[in-house]
Amino acid sequence: MAKDKAKEEAKGAEEPPKKKGKLLLILGALLVLGAAGGAAAWYFIRSGDSHAEHQKEEQSAPPVFVTLETFTVNLQADGGGDHYLQVGIDLKVADQPTVDVVKLHMPEIRNSMLLLLSSKSAEQIASLEGKQALSAEIQEQVNKPLNAKATGKGVTGVYFTSFVIQ
Repeated sequence: MAKDKAKEEAKGAEEPPKKKGKLLLILGALLVLGAAGGAAAWYFIRSGDSHAEHQKEEQSAPPVFVTLETFTVNLQADGGGDHYLQVGIDLKVADQPTVDVVKLHMPEIRNSMLLLLSSKSAEQIASLEGKQALSAEIQEQVNKPLNAKATGKGVTGVYFTSFVIQ
Protein backbone atom coordinates (compact mmCIF):
# COMPACT_ATOMS: atom_id res chain seq x y z
CA MET A 1 0.00 0.00 0.00
CA ALA A 2 2.81 2.32 0.74
CA LYS A 3 4.14 1.66 -2.73
CA ASP A 4 0.75 2.56 -4.27
CA LYS A 5 0.69 5.84 -2.35
CA ALA A 6 4.21 6.60 -3.48
CA LYS A 7 3.22 5.92 -7.11
CA GLU A 8 0.12 8.14 -6.82
CA GLU A 9 2.16 10.96 -5.29
CA ALA A 10 4.73 10.58 -8.06
CA LYS A 11 1.95 10.75 -10.69
CA GLY A 12 0.44 13.79 -8.92
CA ALA A 13 3.78 15.51 -8.96
CA GLU A 14 4.25 14.77 -12.67
CA GLU A 15 0.80 15.94 -13.81
CA PRO A 16 1.13 19.69 -13.07
CA PRO A 17 4.19 20.10 -15.29
CA LYS A 18 2.31 18.36 -18.14
CA LYS A 19 -0.66 20.71 -17.66
CA LYS A 20 1.67 23.73 -17.63
CA GLY A 21 3.36 22.51 -20.81
CA LYS A 22 0.00 22.08 -22.55
CA LEU A 23 -1.17 25.46 -21.28
CA LEU A 24 1.96 27.17 -22.60
CA LEU A 25 1.56 25.36 -25.92
CA ILE A 26 -2.09 26.50 -26.22
CA LEU A 27 -1.22 30.08 -25.24
CA GLY A 28 1.62 30.12 -27.77
CA ALA A 29 -0.69 28.84 -30.51
CA LEU A 30 -3.31 31.46 -29.64
CA LEU A 31 -0.67 34.19 -29.70
CA VAL A 32 0.53 33.07 -33.15
CA LEU A 33 -3.05 32.87 -34.48
CA GLY A 34 -3.87 36.30 -33.03
CA ALA A 35 -0.79 37.82 -34.65
CA ALA A 36 -1.63 36.20 -37.99
CA GLY A 37 -5.22 37.43 -37.76
CA GLY A 38 -4.07 40.95 -36.93
CA ALA A 39 -1.61 40.95 -39.83
CA ALA A 40 -4.31 39.70 -42.23
CA ALA A 41 -6.75 42.35 -41.00
CA TRP A 42 -4.13 45.07 -41.43
CA TYR A 43 -3.33 43.85 -44.97
CA PHE A 44 -6.98 43.78 -46.08
CA ILE A 45 -7.80 47.14 -44.50
CA ARG A 46 -4.79 48.73 -46.22
CA SER A 47 -5.67 47.21 -49.61
CA GLY A 48 -9.31 48.26 -49.12
CA ASP A 49 -8.17 51.84 -48.40
CA SER A 50 -6.13 52.03 -51.59
CA HIS A 51 -9.08 50.64 -53.57
CA ALA A 52 -11.39 53.22 -51.98
CA GLU A 53 -8.89 56.00 -52.74
CA HIS A 54 -8.70 54.83 -56.36
CA GLN A 55 -12.52 54.89 -56.64
CA LYS A 56 -12.63 58.39 -55.11
CA GLU A 57 -10.10 59.60 -57.69
CA GLU A 58 -12.25 58.20 -60.50
CA GLN A 59 -15.46 59.63 -59.07
CA SER A 60 -13.96 63.00 -58.26
CA ALA A 61 -12.78 63.58 -61.83
CA PRO A 62 -14.43 66.79 -62.99
CA PRO A 63 -17.11 66.49 -65.65
CA VAL A 64 -16.14 67.36 -69.20
CA PHE A 65 -18.55 69.36 -71.36
CA VAL A 66 -18.60 70.35 -75.01
CA THR A 67 -20.58 73.49 -75.82
CA LEU A 68 -22.23 73.48 -79.23
CA GLU A 69 -22.98 76.64 -81.15
CA THR A 70 -26.56 77.88 -80.78
CA PHE A 71 -29.05 76.25 -83.14
CA THR A 72 -31.86 78.30 -84.72
CA VAL A 73 -34.32 76.30 -86.80
CA ASN A 74 -37.81 76.55 -88.27
CA LEU A 75 -40.18 74.13 -86.56
CA GLN A 76 -42.80 72.07 -88.36
CA ALA A 77 -45.98 74.00 -88.99
CA ASP A 78 -48.74 72.77 -86.71
CA GLY A 79 -51.50 74.96 -88.14
CA GLY A 80 -50.79 77.92 -85.88
CA GLY A 81 -48.25 79.72 -88.03
CA ASP A 82 -44.50 79.66 -88.27
CA HIS A 83 -42.50 78.82 -85.15
CA TYR A 84 -38.78 79.02 -84.55
CA LEU A 85 -36.60 77.26 -82.05
CA GLN A 86 -33.39 78.71 -80.70
CA VAL A 87 -31.53 76.29 -78.45
CA GLY A 88 -28.13 76.19 -76.76
CA ILE A 89 -26.78 72.74 -75.95
CA ASP A 90 -23.93 71.40 -73.83
CA LEU A 91 -22.87 67.77 -74.18
CA LYS A 92 -21.45 65.89 -71.22
CA VAL A 93 -18.75 63.41 -72.26
CA ALA A 94 -16.65 60.80 -70.50
CA ASP A 95 -13.20 62.37 -70.85
CA GLN A 96 -11.00 64.75 -72.83
CA PRO A 97 -10.20 62.29 -75.64
CA THR A 98 -13.96 62.00 -76.25
CA VAL A 99 -14.09 65.81 -76.63
CA ASP A 100 -11.53 65.50 -79.41
CA VAL A 101 -13.61 62.83 -81.14
CA VAL A 102 -16.74 65.01 -80.87
CA LYS A 103 -14.87 67.91 -82.45
CA LEU A 104 -13.67 65.68 -85.29
CA HIS A 105 -17.27 64.68 -86.05
CA MET A 106 -18.78 68.14 -85.52
CA PRO A 107 -20.10 68.60 -89.09
CA GLU A 108 -21.97 65.27 -88.87
CA ILE A 109 -23.26 66.08 -85.40
CA ARG A 110 -24.50 69.56 -86.39
CA ASN A 111 -26.19 68.15 -89.50
CA SER A 112 -28.05 65.46 -87.55
CA MET A 113 -29.00 68.01 -84.87
CA LEU A 114 -30.42 70.45 -87.44
CA LEU A 115 -32.42 67.70 -89.11
CA LEU A 116 -33.74 66.43 -85.78
CA LEU A 117 -34.66 69.85 -84.40
CA SER A 118 -36.36 71.01 -87.60
CA SER A 119 -38.47 67.83 -87.68
CA LYS A 120 -40.24 68.79 -84.42
CA SER A 121 -43.31 70.94 -83.91
CA ALA A 122 -43.67 73.53 -81.16
CA GLU A 123 -46.33 71.40 -79.46
CA GLN A 124 -44.02 68.36 -79.34
CA ILE A 125 -41.22 70.14 -77.49
CA ALA A 126 -43.09 72.72 -75.42
CA SER A 127 -43.73 70.39 -72.44
CA LEU A 128 -41.16 69.07 -69.97
CA GLU A 129 -41.68 65.53 -71.26
CA GLY A 130 -41.14 66.76 -74.82
CA LYS A 131 -37.85 68.43 -73.86
CA GLN A 132 -36.67 65.30 -72.06
CA ALA A 133 -37.56 63.14 -75.06
CA LEU A 134 -35.74 65.59 -77.33
CA SER A 135 -32.69 65.42 -75.07
CA ALA A 136 -32.65 61.60 -75.32
CA GLU A 137 -33.04 61.77 -79.11
CA ILE A 138 -30.17 64.26 -79.37
CA GLN A 139 -27.94 62.00 -77.29
CA GLU A 140 -28.75 59.06 -79.55
CA GLN A 141 -28.11 61.09 -82.72
CA VAL A 142 -24.79 62.46 -81.44
CA ASN A 143 -23.53 59.04 -80.34
CA LYS A 144 -24.13 57.48 -83.79
CA PRO A 145 -21.14 59.06 -85.58
CA LEU A 146 -19.00 58.63 -82.45
CA ASN A 147 -19.60 54.88 -82.54
CA ALA A 148 -20.31 55.09 -78.81
CA LYS A 149 -21.81 51.60 -78.51
CA ALA A 150 -18.64 49.96 -79.78
CA THR A 151 -16.15 52.12 -77.87
CA GLY A 152 -18.15 52.55 -74.67
CA LYS A 153 -17.39 56.26 -74.72
CA GLY A 154 -19.55 59.01 -76.01
CA VAL A 155 -22.06 61.57 -74.86
CA THR A 156 -23.48 60.73 -71.44
CA GLY A 157 -25.77 63.74 -71.08
CA VAL A 158 -27.41 66.51 -73.07
CA TYR A 159 -28.14 69.79 -71.32
CA PHE A 160 -30.11 72.71 -72.71
CA THR A 161 -28.48 76.02 -71.78
CA SER A 162 -31.14 78.03 -73.57
CA PHE A 163 -34.45 77.02 -75.10
CA VAL A 164 -36.64 79.60 -76.86
CA ILE A 165 -39.67 78.82 -78.99
CA GLN A 166 -41.19 81.75 -80.93
